Amino acid sequence: MDAGIAARLERIGTGGRYVIVPMDHGITLGAVKGLKDIESTIDAVTRGGADSVLTQKGIAPRVHDNKNGKGYIVHLNASTTIGPDSNDKRITGTVKDAVQAGADAVSLHLNVGSNYEPKQIEDLAEVTAEAQEYGMPVLAMSYARGPGIDEHDAESLGHAVRLAEELGADVVKTAYSGDAASFEHVVESTRLPVVIAGGSPEGDRATLEAVRGAMDAGAAGVSMGRSIFQHDDPESIARAVAKVVHEDWSAEDALREAGLVVEA
Repeated sequence: MDAGIAARLERIGTGGRYVIVPMDHGITLGAVKGLKDIESTIDAVTRGGADSVLTQKGIAPRVHDNKNGKGYIVHLNASTTIGPDSNDKRITGTVKDAVQAGADAVSLHLNVGSNYEPKQIEDLAEVTAEAQEYGMPVLAMSYARGPGIDEHDAESLGHAVRLAEELGADVVKTAYSGDAASFEHVVESTRLPVVIAGGSPEGDRATLEAVRGAMDAGAAGVSMGRSIFQHDDPESIARAVAKVVHEDWSAEDALREAGLVVEA
């Protein structure tokens, strides 16, 4: 591995494990809860234990003074929920833009199986080639999404993560299949570190149990947005997630240590 890529991976993770909090949702959803005062949210999640945060390039000036020395990832494509098709992710920046914004890594979203898959494959191939020139790690957010596809099917998710490796990504994010046994297939489908998405918040226990299951299956961590940044206490939920990822705690112990209610 290129020395620059290796060094920067350590800036966005810790010892090969990752607690990433993406907050690029301002394009997708607008200035929702947790993103209006994004400075305070970034400060809270990084104090809580997040290794890195992720935004679009234009938010960079609001990131650096508030991330408590943690890593920073710039996301390079987007769509909106009010547009014609939210699966149609379009390029919003370049690796050079990310370097100029002070990023330690870049990320790109792919919807494998969608009508936009061919263009998004080309986009990822171009991003990984450019990133190599800068020694910049690439996080591929590779989902199984499209007509007739079960977004949590382990076979489809395995295909999605393998695609990311084939195109030169360094870390891959995908959905959780729902249990550790099936997610083992996803992790075994690639040699890349696999991190799971959070999806729509479903409660603290459900969030932490998904993290625990993914780690038991061999995952390398999480890239969780709304489950963390929209939480009533983003610092505490980030701390709980970090305990599971970095210290192998159980979901219940992590929730209790973070001072969150242990749900029945």
